[in-house]
Amino acid sequence: MANPSAATHAPAPPDDLLTVTGPDRPGVTHAVFTALTLPGVEVLDVEQVVVRGNLVLGVLVTGGPAAAGAEAAVREATEPLGMWVTCTPGRGDNAHRRAERLHVTVIARPLLPATVASIAGHLAARGANIDRVRRLSRWPVTTVEFDVSGDDADVLRRELAVEAARHRVDIAVSPSGLARRGRRLVVMDVDSTLIQDEVIELLAAHAGREAEVAAVTERAMRGELDFAESLHERVACLEGLPETVIDDVRAAVRLTPGARTLCRTLGRLGFTLAVVSGGFIEVVGPLAEELGIHHAHANRLEIRDGFLTGRVTGPVVDRAEKAAALRRFAAEEGLPLSRTVAVGDGANDLDMLAAAGLGIAFNAKPVVRAQADTSVTVPYLDAVLYLLGIPRQEIEEADAAQG
Repeated sequence: MANPSAATHAPAPPDDLLTVTGPDRPGVTHAVFTALTLPGVEVLDVEQVVVRGNLVLGVLVTGGPAAAGAEAAVREATEPLGMWVTCTPGRGDNAHRRAERLHVTVIARPLLPATVASIAGHLAARGANIDRVRRLSRWPVTTVEFDVSGDDADVLRRELAVEAARHRVDIAVSPSGLARRGRRLVVMDVDSTLIQDEVIELLAAHAGREAEVAAVTERAMRGELDFAESLHERVACLEGLPETVIDDVRAAVRLTPGARTLCRTLGRLGFTLAVVSGGFIEVVGPLAEELGIHHAHANRLEIRDGFLTGRVTGPVVDRAEKAAALRRFAAEEGLPLSRTVAVGDGANDLDMLAAAGLGIAFNAKPVVRAQADTSVTVPYLDAVLYLLGIPRQEIEEADAAQG
């Protein structure tokens, strides 16, 4: 009896890579595959791309003696269309490079050739292969995604972080496969992430103590103060304010550019959205409802006889509580942590970013960028969509379809 493992390790049959290039026009692909309709010829792989009216079509075929005439047949069929055909014989289709498949996403404004050269050179030096490149966006930022095989995600993420800082771009490394597809839970911080403001500073402005509160906030976000202690210190400055100021602040809040697009697009994809905030549910709750966000968790101001007392009620939503909330939301939605995404900017987001399957530092402090899986430094929150592999064109097409 034959050894069953022999077939597994048998060498791949010879094959030919036919590459067709030239001006894009209707009928090229039809002509190529009509010409390849030869006895015994099989198609192993196909890739086609059009860049500014220029087509490149690669077809990997096998079929023994019958395939020998494939190059001539394709050339005869496509020469009238102005196409150029080359043939590269070989064996196998790069299967040995597929062991570790990754996505490397680069967000830049602008994207310079030197940046791409540096990333490609770094990958080559590590023995990794770029299997495919596609553009995810060209406005308001340029985003390019590389499909890479043959490298380790954790090692590559650390090393490309150096390149990102040197070229002043954002580079994210994420595993390929099913983990990147399907429904996810996306949990966002609110102040300076979902919105451009710090809610407590807007409230403090009504008390005439904005500068004092802002200084404490900055120290807390840098990790220099315990968050709970700083929260109590800042909220104390609000004592005596009428509760009507909450409505004024809610109306004054400015969404981060791209926030509506991010929430709308993820909602269409069936993702679950959540916000966790060291701010206040009196502002965060209505904002979440407006944006179609499913879960909202934040501190609650104590109000008596229509006035703020300068205290909060219940446990403080601090660094640890944010991470705990992410885990609760994931459990409620029946999702493993590997299918969660967290977005935040401050030191009190670090535990949440670490707990998530993908932690994204958004225009964050240096201590946060250093510890997150990846960072976004452009001022558009919908850039997070590109890190999830969602192209700008598909976002705009969905918006247009909805009118």
